[in-house]
Amino acid sequence: MKKLKTYYLHLRHPTTIERKWIFPLAIGSIVSLFLLFLTTLTSPDGTPLLPLYRYYSSYSAANVFVESKLKPLPISTVPPPPRFAYLVSGSAGDGNMLKRTLQALYHPNNQYVVHLDAESSPEERLDLHNFVTNHPIFIQFKNVRMITKANLVTYRGPTMVANTLHAAAILLKEAGEWDWFINLSASDYPLVTQDDLLHTFSYLPRDLNFIDHTSKIGWKEFQRAKPIIVDPGLYATKKADVFWITQRRSVPTAFKLFTGSAWMVLSRSFIDFCIWGWDNLPRTVLMYYANFISSPEGYFHTVICNAQEFRNTTVNSDLHYISWDNPPKQHPHYLTVEDMQKMVDSNAPFARKFHREDPVLDKIDSDLLFRGKDRLVPGGWCIGSRKNGTDPCSVAGNITALKPTSGAKRLEKLIGSLLSNDNFRPKQCI
Repeated sequence: MKKLKTYYLHLRHPTTIERKWIFPLAIGSIVSLFLLFLTTLTSPDGTPLLPLYRYYSSYSAANVFVESKLKPLPISTVPPPPRFAYLVSGSAGDGNMLKRTLQALYHPNNQYVVHLDAESSPEERLDLHNFVTNHPIFIQFKNVRMITKANLVTYRGPTMVANTLHAAAILLKEAGEWDWFINLSASDYPLVTQDDLLHTFSYLPRDLNFIDHTSKIGWKEFQRAKPIIVDPGLYATKKADVFWITQRRSVPTAFKLFTGSAWMVLSRSFIDFCIWGWDNLPRTVLMYYANFISSPEGYFHTVICNAQEFRNTTVNSDLHYISWDNPPKQHPHYLTVEDMQKMVDSNAPFARKFHREDPVLDKIDSDLLFRGKDRLVPGGWCIGSRKNGTDPCSVAGNITALKPTSGAKRLEKLIGSLLSNDNFRPKQCI
Protein backbone atom coordinates (compact mmCIF):
# COMPACT_ATOMS: atom_id res chain seq x y z
CA MET A 1 0.00 0.00 0.00
CA LYS A 2 2.88 2.39 0.86
CA LYS A 3 4.56 1.70 -2.48
CA LEU A 4 1.33 2.40 -4.36
CA LYS A 5 0.93 5.69 -2.50
CA THR A 6 4.52 6.70 -3.30
CA TYR A 7 4.02 5.82 -6.97
CA TYR A 8 0.80 7.86 -7.09
CA LEU A 9 2.54 10.92 -5.56
CA HIS A 10 5.43 10.56 -8.00
CA LEU A 11 2.99 10.71 -10.93
CA ARG A 12 1.25 13.77 -9.48
CA HIS A 13 4.52 15.60 -8.56
CA PRO A 14 7.46 14.50 -10.78
CA THR A 15 10.95 15.40 -9.50
CA THR A 16 13.07 18.05 -11.20
CA ILE A 17 15.11 16.87 -14.22
CA GLU A 18 18.71 16.25 -13.28
CA ARG A 19 21.27 18.56 -14.91
CA LYS A 20 23.19 15.74 -16.62
CA TRP A 21 20.26 15.18 -19.00
CA ILE A 22 19.87 18.84 -20.12
CA PHE A 23 22.67 18.89 -22.77
CA PRO A 24 21.63 15.66 -24.64
CA LEU A 25 18.01 16.84 -24.60
CA ALA A 26 18.95 20.19 -26.18
CA ILE A 27 21.01 18.52 -28.94
CA GLY A 28 18.15 16.15 -29.80
CA SER A 29 15.70 19.01 -30.06
CA ILE A 30 17.95 20.93 -32.48
CA VAL A 31 18.36 17.90 -34.77
CA SER A 32 14.59 17.30 -34.83
CA LEU A 33 13.90 20.91 -35.80
CA PHE A 34 16.47 20.72 -38.62
CA LEU A 35 14.89 17.57 -40.13
CA LEU A 36 11.46 19.16 -39.93
CA PHE A 37 12.81 22.18 -41.86
CA LEU A 38 14.20 19.93 -44.63
CA THR A 39 10.78 18.38 -45.24
CA THR A 40 9.46 21.81 -46.26
CA LEU A 41 12.09 22.26 -49.00
CA THR A 42 11.24 21.39 -52.62
CA SER A 43 13.15 21.06 -55.89
CA PRO A 44 12.55 23.49 -58.80
CA ASP A 45 9.84 21.16 -60.24
CA GLY A 46 7.99 21.17 -56.95
CA THR A 47 9.04 17.66 -55.89
CA PRO A 48 9.82 17.31 -52.16
CA LEU A 49 13.52 16.81 -51.43
CA LEU A 50 12.66 14.20 -48.81
CA PRO A 51 10.44 11.34 -50.05
CA LEU A 52 8.53 10.98 -46.78
CA TYR A 53 5.64 13.22 -47.79
CA ARG A 54 5.50 11.71 -51.30
CA TYR A 55 5.34 8.19 -49.86
CA TYR A 56 2.64 9.15 -47.42
CA SER A 57 0.62 10.89 -50.16
CA SER A 58 0.81 7.91 -52.49
CA TYR A 59 -0.05 5.53 -49.67
CA SER A 60 -3.05 7.61 -48.66
CA ALA A 61 -4.33 7.87 -52.23
CA ALA A 62 -3.95 4.14 -52.74
CA ASN A 63 -5.62 3.47 -49.47
CA VAL A 64 -8.58 5.69 -50.33
CA PHE A 65 -8.87 3.95 -53.69
CA VAL A 66 -8.90 0.50 -52.12
CA GLU A 67 -11.40 1.47 -49.43
CA SER A 68 -13.73 2.94 -52.01
CA LYS A 69 -13.94 -0.50 -53.62
CA LEU A 70 -14.82 -2.28 -50.38
CA LYS A 71 -18.48 -3.10 -49.78
CA PRO A 72 -19.82 -3.32 -46.21
CA LEU A 73 -20.97 -6.76 -45.13
CA PRO A 74 -24.73 -7.01 -44.63
CA ILE A 75 -25.79 -6.96 -40.99
CA SER A 76 -28.61 -9.30 -40.02
CA THR A 77 -31.50 -7.58 -38.27
CA VAL A 78 -32.88 -10.88 -36.99
CA PRO A 79 -31.58 -11.67 -33.48
CA PRO A 80 -30.43 -15.21 -32.72
CA PRO A 81 -33.14 -17.42 -31.22
CA PRO A 82 -33.00 -18.07 -27.48
CA ARG A 83 -32.92 -21.46 -25.82
CA PHE A 84 -35.55 -22.68 -23.38
CA ALA A 85 -34.91 -25.14 -20.58
CA TYR A 86 -38.05 -27.12 -19.69
CA LEU A 87 -39.07 -29.14 -16.67
CA VAL A 88 -42.06 -31.36 -17.47
CA SER A 89 -43.24 -33.31 -14.43
CA GLY A 90 -45.96 -35.80 -13.62
CA SER A 91 -47.17 -38.37 -11.13
CA ALA A 92 -48.60 -41.88 -11.24
CA GLY A 93 -50.43 -42.56 -14.51
CA ASP A 94 -48.96 -39.51 -16.28
CA GLY A 95 -46.29 -41.39 -18.24
CA ASN A 96 -48.04 -41.34 -21.62
CA MET A 97 -49.11 -37.71 -21.22
CA LEU A 98 -45.53 -36.77 -20.39
CA LYS A 99 -44.45 -38.36 -23.67
CA ARG A 100 -47.11 -36.50 -25.60
CA THR A 101 -46.37 -33.16 -23.96
CA LEU A 102 -42.65 -33.62 -24.53
CA GLN A 103 -43.22 -34.28 -28.24
CA ALA A 104 -45.46 -31.21 -28.51
CA LEU A 105 -42.77 -29.07 -26.82
CA TYR A 106 -39.67 -30.48 -28.47
CA HIS A 107 -37.13 -28.42 -30.38
CA PRO A 108 -33.45 -29.36 -30.87
CA ASN A 109 -32.34 -25.90 -29.70
CA ASN A 110 -33.95 -26.36 -26.27
CA GLN A 111 -33.12 -28.45 -23.21
CA TYR A 112 -35.52 -30.74 -21.31
CA VAL A 113 -35.81 -32.52 -17.98
CA VAL A 114 -38.71 -34.91 -17.40
CA HIS A 115 -39.72 -36.30 -14.03
CA LEU A 116 -42.21 -38.91 -12.91
CA ASP A 117 -42.49 -38.74 -9.14
CA ALA A 118 -41.91 -41.63 -6.77
CA GLU A 119 -45.62 -42.42 -6.55
CA SER A 120 -45.51 -43.76 -10.13
CA SER A 121 -44.61 -47.40 -10.62
CA PRO A 122 -41.11 -48.55 -11.58
CA GLU A 123 -42.60 -49.97 -14.80
CA GLU A 124 -44.08 -46.59 -15.76
CA ARG A 125 -40.82 -44.78 -15.06
CA LEU A 126 -38.87 -47.40 -17.01
CA ASP A 127 -41.20 -47.01 -19.98
CA LEU A 128 -40.65 -43.24 -19.99
CA HIS A 129 -36.91 -43.73 -19.62
CA ASN A 130 -36.84 -46.08 -22.61
CA PHE A 131 -38.80 -43.55 -24.67
CA VAL A 132 -36.37 -40.75 -23.83
CA THR A 133 -33.21 -42.77 -24.38
CA ASN A 134 -34.30 -44.52 -27.59
CA HIS A 135 -35.88 -41.67 -29.56
CA PRO A 136 -33.56 -41.07 -32.56
CA ILE A 137 -33.81 -37.26 -32.49
CA PHE A 138 -33.33 -37.12 -28.72
CA ILE A 139 -30.26 -39.32 -29.14
CA GLN A 140 -28.88 -37.08 -31.89
CA PHE A 141 -29.13 -33.84 -29.91
CA LYS A 142 -28.71 -35.23 -26.38
CA ASN A 143 -31.00 -32.56 -24.96
CA VAL A 144 -33.61 -34.63 -23.09
CA ARG A 145 -32.86 -35.91 -19.58
CA MET A 146 -34.92 -37.88 -17.13
CA ILE A 147 -34.54 -37.68 -13.36
CA THR A 148 -34.19 -41.41 -12.76
CA LYS A 149 -33.95 -41.13 -8.97
CA ALA A 150 -37.56 -40.01 -8.57
CA ASN A 151 -38.59 -37.46 -5.97
CA LEU A 152 -41.74 -37.71 -3.89
CA VAL A 153 -43.80 -34.64 -4.76
CA THR A 154 -46.79 -33.19 -2.90
CA TYR A 155 -48.35 -30.26 -4.74
CA ARG A 156 -49.50 -28.48 -1.60
CA GLY A 157 -46.17 -28.88 0.15
CA PRO A 158 -42.57 -27.71 -0.39
CA THR A 159 -41.52 -30.92 -2.17
CA MET A 160 -42.74 -29.47 -5.48
CA VAL A 161 -40.47 -26.44 -4.99
CA ALA A 162 -37.60 -28.78 -4.11
CA ASN A 163 -38.23 -30.80 -7.27
CA THR A 164 -38.27 -27.64 -9.40
CA LEU A 165 -34.97 -26.46 -7.90
CA HIS A 166 -33.54 -29.95 -8.44
CA ALA A 167 -34.38 -29.86 -12.15
CA ALA A 168 -33.06 -26.30 -12.49
CA ALA A 169 -29.75 -27.35 -10.90
CA ILE A 170 -29.42 -30.25 -13.37
CA LEU A 171 -30.05 -27.89 -16.28
CA LEU A 172 -27.47 -25.40 -14.99
CA LYS A 173 -24.88 -28.16 -14.58
CA GLU A 174 -25.46 -30.28 -17.68
CA ALA A 175 -27.46 -28.39 -20.30
CA GLY A 176 -24.96 -25.79 -21.48
CA GLU A 177 -26.26 -22.41 -22.57
CA TRP A 178 -29.95 -21.57 -22.22
CA ASP A 179 -31.93 -18.40 -21.55
CA TRP A 180 -35.26 -19.17 -19.85
CA PHE A 181 -36.50 -21.92 -17.53
CA ILE A 182 -40.11 -23.08 -17.99
CA ASN A 183 -41.86 -25.46 -15.56
CA LEU A 184 -44.86 -27.42 -16.81
CA SER A 185 -46.80 -30.49 -15.73
CA ALA A 186 -48.31 -33.39 -17.65
CA SER A 187 -51.61 -31.49 -17.40
CA ASP A 188 -50.22 -28.58 -19.45
CA TYR A 189 -50.11 -28.33 -23.24
CA PRO A 190 -48.70 -25.77 -25.69
CA LEU A 191 -50.97 -23.63 -27.86
CA VAL A 192 -48.15 -22.43 -30.16
CA THR A 193 -45.23 -24.16 -31.83
CA GLN A 194 -41.73 -23.85 -30.44
CA ASP A 195 -40.77 -21.91 -33.57
CA ASP A 196 -43.49 -19.41 -32.65
CA LEU A 197 -42.20 -19.15 -29.08
CA LEU A 198 -38.52 -18.93 -30.06
CA HIS A 199 -39.24 -16.35 -32.76
CA THR A 200 -41.20 -14.08 -30.41
CA PHE A 201 -38.75 -14.37 -27.51
CA SER A 202 -35.83 -13.60 -29.85
CA TYR A 203 -36.79 -9.94 -29.59
CA LEU A 204 -37.09 -9.82 -25.80
CA PRO A 205 -34.44 -8.92 -23.20
CA ARG A 206 -33.09 -12.14 -21.75
CA ASP A 207 -33.53 -10.95 -18.15
CA LEU A 208 -37.35 -10.79 -18.18
CA ASN A 209 -39.23 -13.08 -15.77
CA PHE A 210 -42.83 -14.02 -16.58
CA ILE A 211 -44.38 -14.72 -13.20
CA ASP A 212 -47.95 -14.01 -12.08
CA HIS A 213 -47.66 -12.34 -8.68
CA THR A 214 -49.26 -10.03 -6.12
CA SER A 215 -48.62 -8.93 -2.55
CA LYS A 216 -52.34 -8.74 -1.86
CA ILE A 217 -52.55 -12.16 -0.29
CA GLY A 218 -55.98 -11.57 1.28
CA TRP A 219 -57.48 -14.75 2.75
CA LYS A 220 -54.19 -16.57 2.22
CA GLU A 221 -52.70 -14.72 5.18
CA PHE A 222 -54.95 -16.64 7.58
CA GLN A 223 -55.25 -19.92 5.67
CA ARG A 224 -51.70 -20.29 4.33
CA ALA A 225 -49.22 -17.82 5.84
CA LYS A 226 -50.10 -18.16 9.52
CA PRO A 227 -50.77 -21.92 9.73
CA ILE A 228 -47.72 -24.19 9.99
CA ILE A 229 -47.78 -27.41 7.97
CA VAL A 230 -45.47 -30.40 7.64
CA ASP A 231 -45.02 -32.23 4.33
CA PRO A 232 -44.33 -35.98 4.87
CA GLY A 233 -42.81 -36.04 1.40
CA LEU A 234 -39.70 -34.48 2.93
CA TYR A 235 -38.91 -37.53 5.01
CA ALA A 236 -41.22 -40.45 4.07
CA THR A 237 -41.02 -42.93 1.19
CA LYS A 238 -44.80 -43.00 0.64
CA LYS A 239 -46.89 -40.02 -0.38
CA ALA A 240 -49.20 -38.62 2.27
CA ASP A 241 -51.07 -35.36 2.54
CA VAL A 242 -49.61 -32.48 4.52
CA PHE A 243 -50.73 -32.03 8.10
CA TRP A 244 -51.09 -28.99 10.36
CA ILE A 245 -49.67 -28.32 13.79
CA THR A 246 -51.63 -26.39 16.40
CA GLN A 247 -49.24 -23.45 16.78
CA ARG A 248 -49.57 -20.52 14.36
CA ARG A 249 -47.03 -17.90 13.35
CA SER A 250 -47.08 -14.22 12.44
CA VAL A 251 -46.56 -12.80 8.96
CA PRO A 252 -42.85 -12.23 8.19
CA THR A 253 -41.33 -8.79 8.73
CA ALA A 254 -37.87 -9.58 7.27
CA PHE A 255 -39.39 -9.85 3.79
CA LYS A 256 -42.72 -9.22 2.12
CA LEU A 257 -44.92 -12.13 1.05
CA PHE A 258 -46.05 -12.49 -2.56
CA THR A 259 -48.29 -15.11 -4.13
CA GLY A 260 -49.39 -16.14 -7.61
CA SER A 261 -49.32 -18.94 -10.16
CA ALA A 262 -47.08 -21.98 -9.73
CA TRP A 263 -46.25 -21.92 -13.47
CA MET A 264 -43.68 -19.46 -14.74
CA VAL A 265 -40.97 -18.56 -17.27
CA LEU A 266 -37.83 -17.51 -15.39
CA SER A 267 -34.59 -16.04 -16.67
CA ARG A 268 -31.37 -17.97 -16.31
CA SER A 269 -29.88 -15.16 -14.22
CA PHE A 270 -32.70 -15.45 -11.69
CA ILE A 271 -32.43 -19.26 -11.60
CA ASP A 272 -28.70 -18.82 -10.97
CA PHE A 273 -29.57 -16.55 -8.05
CA CYS A 274 -32.01 -19.09 -6.57
CA ILE A 275 -29.59 -22.03 -6.89
CA TRP A 276 -26.28 -20.37 -5.98
CA GLY A 277 -27.74 -17.80 -3.57
CA TRP A 278 -24.88 -15.29 -3.33
CA ASP A 279 -27.42 -13.36 -1.26
CA ASN A 280 -28.93 -15.41 1.58
CA LEU A 281 -32.49 -14.45 0.62
CA PRO A 282 -33.30 -17.55 -1.52
CA ARG A 283 -32.26 -19.90 1.31
CA THR A 284 -34.04 -17.92 4.01
CA VAL A 285 -37.28 -17.80 2.03
CA LEU A 286 -36.98 -21.50 1.13
CA MET A 287 -36.75 -22.44 4.81
CA TYR A 288 -39.78 -20.29 5.59
CA TYR A 289 -41.84 -21.90 2.80
CA ALA A 290 -40.96 -25.41 4.01
CA ASN A 291 -43.95 -25.03 6.37
CA PHE A 292 -46.24 -23.06 4.06
CA ILE A 293 -49.31 -24.56 2.42
CA SER A 294 -49.10 -24.47 -1.42
CA SER A 295 -45.54 -23.12 -1.35
CA PRO A 296 -45.13 -23.39 -5.18
CA GLU A 297 -47.54 -20.44 -5.38
CA GLY A 298 -45.32 -18.22 -3.26
CA TYR A 299 -41.65 -19.17 -3.09
CA PHE A 300 -40.27 -17.79 -6.37
CA HIS A 301 -42.65 -14.83 -6.21
CA THR A 302 -41.43 -13.79 -2.78
CA VAL A 303 -37.77 -14.22 -3.68
CA ILE A 304 -37.92 -12.22 -6.91
CA CYS A 305 -39.93 -9.34 -5.48
CA ASN A 306 -37.68 -8.99 -2.43
CA ALA A 307 -34.46 -9.13 -4.46
CA GLN A 308 -33.53 -5.61 -5.55
CA GLU A 309 -31.64 -6.74 -8.65
CA PHE A 310 -34.60 -8.76 -10.00
CA ARG A 311 -37.80 -7.06 -8.85
CA ASN A 312 -37.83 -4.76 -11.90
CA THR A 313 -37.54 -7.67 -14.33
CA THR A 314 -40.95 -9.17 -13.62
CA VAL A 315 -43.76 -9.42 -16.15
CA ASN A 316 -47.02 -10.12 -14.32
CA SER A 317 -48.24 -13.17 -16.24
CA ASP A 318 -47.76 -16.95 -16.20
CA LEU A 319 -48.35 -17.11 -20.00
CA HIS A 320 -51.12 -19.68 -19.46
CA TYR A 321 -54.79 -19.89 -20.29
CA ILE A 322 -56.48 -21.26 -17.16
CA SER A 323 -60.21 -21.40 -16.48
CA TRP A 324 -60.91 -20.62 -12.81
CA ASP A 325 -63.97 -20.41 -10.66
CA ASN A 326 -64.80 -17.00 -9.24
CA PRO A 327 -63.49 -16.80 -6.59
CA PRO A 328 -60.75 -19.32 -7.53
CA LYS A 329 -60.69 -22.72 -5.85
CA GLN A 330 -57.68 -24.97 -5.25
CA HIS A 331 -57.75 -26.34 -8.81
CA PRO A 332 -58.98 -24.88 -12.11
CA HIS A 333 -61.52 -26.36 -14.52
CA TYR A 334 -60.48 -29.09 -16.92
CA LEU A 335 -60.45 -27.74 -20.48
CA THR A 336 -62.44 -29.37 -23.29
CA VAL A 337 -63.21 -28.78 -26.96
CA GLU A 338 -65.76 -26.19 -25.89
CA ASP A 339 -62.89 -24.05 -24.55
CA MET A 340 -60.91 -24.16 -27.80
CA GLN A 341 -61.79 -20.69 -29.06
CA LYS A 342 -61.21 -19.14 -25.64
CA MET A 343 -57.75 -20.66 -25.57
CA VAL A 344 -56.93 -19.27 -29.02
CA ASP A 345 -58.35 -15.84 -28.19
CA SER A 346 -56.24 -15.64 -25.01
CA ASN A 347 -53.07 -15.53 -27.19
CA ALA A 348 -51.34 -17.54 -24.44
CA PRO A 349 -48.60 -19.99 -25.42
CA PHE A 350 -49.71 -22.61 -22.84
CA ALA A 351 -52.94 -23.87 -21.29
CA ARG A 352 -54.00 -26.10 -18.42
CA LYS A 353 -55.58 -28.33 -17.07
CA PHE A 354 -56.36 -31.16 -19.45
CA HIS A 355 -57.63 -34.65 -18.83
CA ARG A 356 -55.34 -37.34 -20.17
CA GLU A 357 -55.89 -37.89 -23.90
CA ASP A 358 -58.84 -35.51 -24.03
CA PRO A 359 -60.11 -34.93 -27.63
CA VAL A 360 -59.25 -31.23 -27.32
CA LEU A 361 -55.57 -32.20 -27.39
CA ASP A 362 -56.04 -33.76 -30.83
CA LYS A 363 -57.67 -30.56 -32.03
CA ILE A 364 -54.79 -28.46 -30.68
CA ASP A 365 -52.35 -30.79 -32.45
CA SER A 366 -54.12 -30.52 -35.80
CA ASP A 367 -55.24 -26.85 -35.76
CA LEU A 368 -52.45 -25.06 -33.85
CA LEU A 369 -49.36 -27.28 -33.79
CA PHE A 370 -49.76 -29.09 -37.16
CA ARG A 371 -48.51 -32.21 -35.44
CA GLY A 372 -49.25 -35.76 -36.48
CA LYS A 373 -49.98 -38.51 -34.00
CA ASP A 374 -46.90 -39.57 -32.02
CA ARG A 375 -44.73 -37.09 -33.91
CA LEU A 376 -42.74 -33.98 -33.11
CA VAL A 377 -44.09 -30.56 -34.02
CA PRO A 378 -42.68 -29.56 -37.44
CA GLY A 379 -40.47 -26.48 -37.56
CA GLY A 380 -37.75 -24.86 -39.60
CA TRP A 381 -35.27 -27.48 -38.47
CA CYS A 382 -37.29 -30.35 -40.02
CA ILE A 383 -35.95 -31.02 -43.53
CA GLY A 384 -37.05 -34.59 -44.15
CA SER A 385 -39.38 -35.67 -46.94
CA ARG A 386 -43.15 -35.62 -46.48
CA LYS A 387 -43.79 -38.17 -49.22
CA ASN A 388 -45.96 -41.14 -48.37
CA GLY A 389 -46.64 -39.76 -44.92
CA THR A 390 -42.98 -39.62 -43.88
CA ASP A 391 -42.22 -37.53 -40.81
CA PRO A 392 -40.23 -34.45 -41.95
CA CYS A 393 -38.75 -34.14 -38.46
CA SER A 394 -36.99 -37.49 -38.82
CA VAL A 395 -34.19 -35.51 -40.50
CA ALA A 396 -32.78 -32.42 -38.79
CA GLY A 397 -31.26 -29.43 -40.54
CA ASN A 398 -30.28 -26.02 -39.21
CA ILE A 399 -31.70 -25.93 -35.69
CA THR A 400 -31.71 -22.12 -35.59
CA ALA A 401 -33.91 -21.88 -38.69
CA LEU A 402 -37.42 -20.89 -37.62
CA LYS A 403 -40.74 -21.08 -39.45
CA PRO A 404 -43.22 -19.25 -37.23
CA THR A 405 -46.94 -19.76 -37.80
CA SER A 406 -49.95 -17.60 -37.00
CA GLY A 407 -49.33 -18.52 -33.36
CA ALA A 408 -46.37 -16.13 -33.36
CA LYS A 409 -48.68 -13.23 -34.21
CA ARG A 410 -51.03 -14.15 -31.39
CA LEU A 411 -48.15 -14.43 -28.94
CA GLU A 412 -46.65 -11.16 -30.13
CA LYS A 413 -49.96 -9.45 -29.41
CA LEU A 414 -50.00 -10.84 -25.85
CA ILE A 415 -46.36 -9.90 -25.15
CA GLY A 416 -46.93 -6.41 -26.55
CA SER A 417 -49.83 -5.93 -24.17
CA LEU A 418 -47.89 -7.25 -21.17
CA LEU A 419 -44.95 -4.93 -21.89
CA SER A 420 -47.09 -1.86 -22.55
CA ASN A 421 -46.78 1.25 -20.41
CA ASP A 422 -50.08 0.41 -18.74
CA ASN A 423 -49.12 -3.13 -17.70
CA PHE A 424 -45.36 -3.56 -17.36
CA ARG A 425 -43.96 -1.17 -14.72
CA PRO A 426 -47.26 -0.48 -12.90
CA LYS A 427 -47.78 -4.19 -12.18
CA GLN A 428 -44.29 -5.12 -10.97
CA CYS A 429 -44.16 -6.50 -7.44
CA ILE A 430 -47.19 -4.63 -6.14
